[in-house]
Amino acid sequence: MPLNIADPEIRAQRTHNLAQVDPEVAHILRKEQTRQEQNLELIASENITSRAIREVVGSVMTDKYAEGYPGRRYYGGCEFYDEVETLAIGRVKQLYGAAWANVQPHSGAQANMGVYFTILKPGDTMMAMNLSHGGHLTHGSPVNFTGMMYTIVPYGVREDNELIDYDAVAELAERHKPKLIVCGATSYPRRIEFARFRQIADAVGAVLMCDMAHPAGLIAADEYPNPVPHCHVVTSTTHKTLRGPRGGMILSNDEELGAKIDKTVFPGIQGGPLMHQVAAKAVCFHEASQPSFKNYAKQVRSNADAMAEALTSEGFRCVSGGTDSHLVLVDLRPFSMTGKAAEKLLDRVGITTNKNTIPYDPEKPFVTSGLRIGTPAVTTRGMKQDEMRQIAALIAETLRCKDDEPALEKIHAKVRSLTAAFPVHDI
Repeated sequence: MPLNIADPEIRAQRTHNLAQVDPEVAHILRKEQTRQEQNLELIASENITSRAIREVVGSVMTDKYAEGYPGRRYYGGCEFYDEVETLAIGRVKQLYGAAWANVQPHSGAQANMGVYFTILKPGDTMMAMNLSHGGHLTHGSPVNFTGMMYTIVPYGVREDNELIDYDAVAELAERHKPKLIVCGATSYPRRIEFARFRQIADAVGAVLMCDMAHPAGLIAADEYPNPVPHCHVVTSTTHKTLRGPRGGMILSNDEELGAKIDKTVFPGIQGGPLMHQVAAKAVCFHEASQPSFKNYAKQVRSNADAMAEALTSEGFRCVSGGTDSHLVLVDLRPFSMTGKAAEKLLDRVGITTNKNTIPYDPEKPFVTSGLRIGTPAVTTRGMKQDEMRQIAALIAETLRCKDDEPALEKIHAKVRSLTAAFPVHDI
């Protein structure tokens, strides 16, 4: 049946595709798709969503306000939004063995904010990992709201082995009596002993929070320890190793604490939830519960191991000697190059990485001595250990040929050849 719209301009707005409505934006999207196809994406916090998730993100679920929670909305017409959010909550609770979940945070930062605003008051003391040793901006950076609002006691890693010194963390906790201890990191490649952190927190009466944003997908597949049984509350994103839409979530086995966090998230710090994202999270949690995802996560780990070994054989120094996760933190000083310079040079040949501080880094945070390399996105493409060894060789070759333009062109061609064999969007 034809649309009963007399005005042809309105009809065009309703029925034309993006290329017809806004060719400039359509052109930018095509360029980004080409970049994804032709570049090696090695940023540890990035991944490639499934077609199903992209369909939901661009679905009719974007059209409605649904302030509140299932069964307690401030608007009418939310029955199907209740259904999909309830589904998402049930799936993520089962995935991680949690008693309570909130899937509305727009991001990991807002998930963390929801916990902080529930537990802490301005000026309260919290302990978290030093940003330069692997922590996150929302773990107490002075330029972040956490560093502005709370008294931050940072802990770090030992200088000799670059591993968390749990005895030192315990001593700091005993000395400062924090109200909240945060574990979890963005560039710490090793496993975190959540049970040991809980002992430290209990000894000083602190609440223990884990930010599991980076290893969340590995945890769902039993490839990394699960913090939920040990921590009072756990936050995460859904778009890193979990391979879902961009967004955040909060989990806990303490339903009373969860009810308080619910009130902080809404109406405390957010208005209407992004229900197209919430629906996509439901799909993400379903995908993560499948045997194929467990195989994927296992391959992510195997690829990270292979990458660390190959980079070491190429002359790089891997921080802490290797990895237990999806990322490798590389010290570039053996190549006499900064992270900033290496990131730019690698981008020149189609290898996307990010500069990163290493523990006790002599360089400034915008320069750095390190490079963070992750395997989630290239594993999603279907690459395995052999490809990781090829990529490590390409990285080393690029840095060695930094002033040789013909050599860099040849490396770029090798990158294009490798990516062509593993298409992202099957084009």
